[in-house]
Amino acid sequence: MASETVVSNVAHSDAKAPATPARSPAYEAYLRSLKRRTYAIQAWQVGLLVVFMILWEVAPRAGWINPMLTSYPSAVARTTMTMLKDGTLLVHTWVTFSETVVGFVGGMLLGIACAVALWWSPFVHRVLDPFIVVVNAMPKIALVPIFYIWLGDVASIYAMAIAVSLFVTIIMLYTGFSAVDPDKIKLVQLFGASRLQVLRKIVLPASVPTMISTLKVNVGLALVGVVVGEFQAAKAGLGYLITYGSQIFQMNLVMTAIVVLAAISSVLFIGIQGLEAYVLRRSGK
Repeated sequence: MASETVVSNVAHSDAKAPATPARSPAYEAYLRSLKRRTYAIQAWQVGLLVVFMILWEVAPRAGWINPMLTSYPSAVARTTMTMLKDGTLLVHTWVTFSETVVGFVGGMLLGIACAVALWWSPFVHRVLDPFIVVVNAMPKIALVPIFYIWLGDVASIYAMAIAVSLFVTIIMLYTGFSAVDPDKIKLVQLFGASRLQVLRKIVLPASVPTMISTLKVNVGLALVGVVVGEFQAAKAGLGYLITYGSQIFQMNLVMTAIVVLAAISSVLFIGIQGLEAYVLRRSGK
């Protein structure tokens, strides 16, 4: 009897459960069109890459361009495999990757702290705003020899990675902090919230999309800063390979380093996208 009662209750609950509405033919056609569009975009992307690689291989061999200036994919692949076998490529890649991560994290943390300080004190923002804008507009490559003299060959690379991304971070984050709905801030202040509570409970959570956008921008800027810093006097790294290869006219080395840099930037960007997807899932958006 008990089992019959359970079965009847389950059947009764199933009978009450709302049925999933069937998709209309128009909606199914729309979904198929979206899939076709996605596949078409991916096919075009792959096709353009294949055409580029073919032209890059054929043009130097046919004499259309000087192979000493551009090399070609098969030669770059041979150089890459040789450097992978002797371990030199992994060493240089790890040096650049670790410097980029340190510079990226350092630039973000320092930029967040400075942006919070500017938001916290409007007076300080009014004083420092023109200086931040001017320094941000200044070519950062001019700082390379100064950092090298001040900090040495290793620390100057980290300083360049931070300097390139720092002021962009400050400007973007402060703009995001200032764009938070002022009515929400006034509401919590009416209930006695302190400035710190407003920052923790309202401003920072509302600025998460801005922080994610800043991460996407900074991941490339930090890599640029590291490579520019390695051009000066580094003894290892992909920037060092580019400088060394150009000095001895070995374009295979230069192109190999550029391809690896593209791979590093792709990996870092994919990591930021994964973080963005995780944050959106946690926030329920």
